[in-house]
Amino acid sequence: MQEMLLGLLVIVSLSPWPVPDARAQGYPRGAINLVVPLSPGDATDIAGRMMAEELSRLLKVPVVVINRPGAGGAVGTDSVVKAAKDGGTLLLANNAALTFRRVLEPEGVPYDPVKDLTPLALTTRIPSIIVAGDRAPFRNFGEMVDYAKKNPNKVNVGTVGAGSVGDFGVQLINSLTGAGIMMVPFKGAAPAIAALRGEHIEAVGVALGAIVGQLQDGALKGVVISAKFPGLPAIPTMLELGYKQNIPGIWFGFFAPAGIPAEVRNVLVPAMETVVRNPGIASRLLPLGMVQDYAPPERLLAEIVEETRSVEQMARSAGLIK
Repeated sequence: MQEMLLGLLVIVSLSPWPVPDARAQGYPRGAINLVVPLSPGDATDIAGRMMAEELSRLLKVPVVVINRPGAGGAVGTDSVVKAAKDGGTLLLANNAALTFRRVLEPEGVPYDPVKDLTPLALTTRIPSIIVAGDRAPFRNFGEMVDYAKKNPNKVNVGTVGAGSVGDFGVQLINSLTGAGIMMVPFKGAAPAIAALRGEHIEAVGVALGAIVGQLQDGALKGVVISAKFPGLPAIPTMLELGYKQNIPGIWFGFFAPAGIPAEVRNVLVPAMETVVRNPGIASRLLPLGMVQDYAPPERLLAEIVEETRSVEQMARSAGLIK
């Protein structure tokens, strides 16, 4: 899936999309809360705020972004699972909370996204990346691995939490290289990056969108990326470096609690498609390292099922789970 990232850059239609007639169906009757289960400034949050603004315009009600970080996205996701089933609370979650954390930290995930959430739209794809500080004692992936082996517990990589995509990436690197890199959990990309800039950790594993500007201006250095991205050709993937597996990438999707009324779903699904296919939003997100890639509810559900199976296989082969 990640290998298709460059191809996705051209899949932004310039055709106008119909606006759903929400009022005719009696929904929504008031403000909608959009829960983003990560901190402000995270890539999911950045994309979510842009799409919430457009969704508000379409549905003619306020769409309020609420950040509920914690446990790699599980805290905020669980709050939506338990919310009223009236369409008043929606979720924009990435695959960490829906697939990776369920495999790596199942005891911390009290929900099943297949049974407990209603998929509405896959919205966005983004590479994940390991980025080092400018004063880190290594300049590239090979040097990072060598330094970590020679200096046990001295390479600390910040992520957005145990069970996150970044956490899985660090563990995968360790399993493939024997580096012994330490994962340091934070409640979002912004605090992890702040710790990196403050030289409290040596690197971070985050979504590209949270850090692309600092990479482009040379303030930080990319070590390895999940998929090639325009403007950052020098940052290698693990496959390019000769390893058998890339670190995983990230995607976002809109969800509602399971059991929402059909009339609510019938408003939200076309509204989400209109938002995601909006070329203005796509053009604003692309320079931030994010690619809009709409898929309907059934394809989003299939992606969750297939990725969970794939992550389980990778985790077992890497010795991360039994």
